[in-house]
Amino acid sequence: LTMHYTGRKSRKMLSRAFHASRRALGVTKTIIAAGDGKTKPKAGQKLTMHYTGKLKDGTKFDSSVDRGTPFSFTIGVGQVIRGWDEGVMEMTLGEKAVLEMTPDFGYGARGAGGVIPPNADLIFEVELLKIH
Repeated sequence: LTMHYTGRKSRKMLSRAFHASRRALGVTKTIIAAGDGKTKPKAGQKLTMHYTGKLKDGTKFDSSVDRGTPFSFTIGVGQVIRGWDEGVMEMTLGEKAVLEMTPDFGYGARGAGGVIPPNADLIFEVELLKIH
């Protein structure tokens, strides 16, 4: 917040100062390969996905692809981090995408498992394989 004083009588005018470096919060999705374009998951449905998770510096911390075993979970009920609950719900069946998220949509100030530091931005390459 910045104050500007103008005129002889020093009228106060308040204006918000927004900076280009101000960080947007949340999750963004970039499509790598299109899905069917119509079948989106709904809260409460079980999904099967492949994923690879990385820190912003490129350090890989987990991958279902490397294990050769897809990951199954229920979407929209808090079983996964907020960035997944919100980002994956915008995907369509068969889609492959990159989800980039700020810490508040990932693991926040607590980090996770000794491999994700506190307040880390996360990048997931995800593929929606099946909606049950």
